[in-house]
Amino acid sequence: MATTVTNTRPLPKAGLGRGSGPRGPNGNGARKRNGHDSGFPDFSSSGNRYRIGMWVALAAILMMFTALTSAYIVRSGSSSDWQPLKMPRILLLSCALILVSSGTLETARRKLKDAAVSLHRRWLLVTVLLGLGFLASQLIAWQQLVRQGVYVSSNPHSSFFYLLTATHGVHLLGGLVALVFLSFRTRPTAENELAAVKRQGAADAVTIYWHFMDILWLYLFVLLFFWR
Repeated sequence: MATTVTNTRPLPKAGLGRGSGPRGPNGNGARKRNGHDSGFPDFSSSGNRYRIGMWVALAAILMMFTALTSAYIVRSGSSSDWQPLKMPRILLLSCALILVSSGTLETARRKLKDAAVSLHRRWLLVTVLLGLGFLASQLIAWQQLVRQGVYVSSNPHSSFFYLLTATHGVHLLGGLVALVFLSFRTRPTAENELAAVKRQGAADAVTIYWHFMDILWLYLFVLLFFWR
């Protein structure tokens, strides 16, 4: 009599076989979020890269200005040739312009967060104009000092004044370039969520940089004209 042999090996369960799970955009499987599989990428990390990178850059700038400040304080207290500078009145306008520009840029950032792209670009333009006005007032202040016979090599105080204000001006000019780039990059067109998060992250990073330049200028203003 023939004997029938039955295969009792269990069949693989559907959906649990090798390579049968949901796969991510890179073909390596879905990412996990909160311990569960998700087919969606982590959008927040894309915007955070801009912010984190900006904080690292600001740390380097802060270290540079800290070193210059230390040299300024030591030099001012250890020499008899240190002469006070007569503050050009135009620098008060510089302070007002950069303070207002921080407010307009913060408004622009919030408009972008509310998806009001057109208003966001308008406030960016206002900020750029205020920034250009700040740089123009700095140049006028230099011209007024030159008319008084105060040059870079006149005395240690004037040397530090030109060095610190020029260094700050160069960094602010970099911020203006970033604002112009951000304005051209922002267009009122439909885009996916990842692009929107990246754009918001870039706007936040530029805003952080500009606020830092604002605070730095107020600090330099007090240091140059009210220290000693």
